[in-house]
Amino acid sequence: MTENVPVSVLFVCMGNICRSPTAQGVFEYLVENEGLSGHIHIDSAGTHAYHIGETPDNRAMEAASRRGIDLSTQRARRVGEVDFQRFDLVLAMDGDNYHDLLAICPADQSGKLRLFLEFAPQAETREVPDPYYGGGTGFERVLDLVEQAARGLLAEIRQQYGL
Repeated sequence: MTENVPVSVLFVCMGNICRSPTAQGVFEYLVENEGLSGHIHIDSAGTHAYHIGETPDNRAMEAASRRGIDLSTQRARRVGEVDFQRFDLVLAMDGDNYHDLLAICPADQSGKLRLFLEFAPQAETREVPDPYYGGGTGFERVLDLVEQAARGLLAEIRQQYGL
């Protein structure tokens, strides 16, 4: 947990340039609009080192920007075992990344690892699809799913932490 912050959340996808930065940006936007920025620490990372130091994919940034969300200050990084110590929740975008995270997760920290879309029970899927190799509509679909899950996540955090 980050000092003076009651809860910390890490979003994780494969390269940390599409889905997890989108989730980070959407959740930061939602948390800020609720006046809770000082109470929730938010970050994102990737299970692979393909894009370390890069900004999010231009298509992800453009889709988010159309919804008033700025992803341009984010930089890709790779998740590490230490992140399970630093964060209260580690949220995987899909099953493959969940299993990659489980492989590095200390046994006593496994309760922190979840699929992000568990927080969107109304969604027709449990995984945020990777839009990287598709067209622009994939990034809009990711935003739709992420917005649903972000609202559910914030509701659970508010309830659990009394925010």
